[in-house]
Amino acid sequence: MRQLFELCGNDRDIRFSPFAWRALFCLAHKGLEFERTPLMFLEKDPYEASGSTALPVLKDGETWVTDSLDIAKYLEATYQDNPLFGSDVALGQAQFLNNFFNQVVVGGLFPMLAADVFDLLSDDNGAYFRKTREPNFGGATLEQMRDKRDSMVDAYRASLNPIRATLGSQNFLCGDAPAWADYAAMGGFMWAKVVSKFDPIANDDPINAWRERMLDLFDGLGRSAKTV
Repeated sequence: MRQLFELCGNDRDIRFSPFAWRALFCLAHKGLEFERTPLMFLEKDPYEASGSTALPVLKDGETWVTDSLDIAKYLEATYQDNPLFGSDVALGQAQFLNNFFNQVVVGGLFPMLAADVFDLLSDDNGAYFRKTREPNFGGATLEQMRDKRDSMVDAYRASLNPIRATLGSQNFLCGDAPAWADYAAMGGFMWAKVVSKFDPIANDDPINAWRERMLDLFDGLGRSAKTV
């Protein structure tokens, strides 16, 4: 049985990792059965054999795969049905897109959402999260960054113009139907949906209409996620 190890809060039904959500959508796209295993930040023993110290991690039989992009590439190479990329060219372009989604979509959300993630964690996991994440804020606390998010959100929305422009002429980033790039982008927005009541996307934004379509995929995999 395939097993996806993913981050959770103190409530194990709150599964929030943007990178795990990418893997979840990819597994669903491939039509594969899998078991979800929620773990908190400090619970590393169950996937120690993978050699990774961070989630998500996929265990497929005796094979361990780490990193959301590597998981997608593994699924594409191992299971031929329902392509995620469609060609070697698209597979090569994925590295560029992965960096864009990591730095712009997820990276832009991080200062606005980090305190909300902290609020979901147990005391020891919260202390770990604060110690490892707060240094990114130049002396500001998680909570101080959250207090600034109303002044940050317009710049964040502007940074998404390449996504917005693409969705102005097609229903999904990959065209008429969703594939890997859609799932990679949606991971960040699932993170925001799960951990916070703060919505970084305006209701009349074309990204919101795309996001609604993404939430309905795979019998509402995203829409049924437990949120705060």
